[in-house]
Amino acid sequence: MGTQIREELTEFIVTNYLFGDTARVPRGDDSLVEEGIIDSTGILELIEFLGSRFGVEVSESETVPENLGSISSLTELVMSKRRQLPATKPEPAAVRVRSSGVARNLRP
Repeated sequence: MGTQIREELTEFIVTNYLFGDTARVPRGDDSLVEEGIIDSTGILELIEFLGSRFGVEVSESETVPENLGSISSLTELVMSKRRQLPATKPEPAAVRVRSSGVARNLRP
């Protein structure tokens, strides 16, 4: 799971902050701020991405370089947060219904 998260974070950073310049892809522990890849506005966009893509919320107290400073720290943060999420319920099965002699599959 960590590899997939790392790849998605890297892709987001390359697309949104490096404008596709794969020659500048930071190594796992490179500081995104010190390398000039991301600024304070970018951190806010990154936090939004973490919520929308991975379903994790980053509190104000967690908005520190130790959590958001590198691809490695971001990956660890997401994995840690996801372990804390409650297990999701399985999706209900489709139901087959007959109406007016026509059978249909319905999803709840």
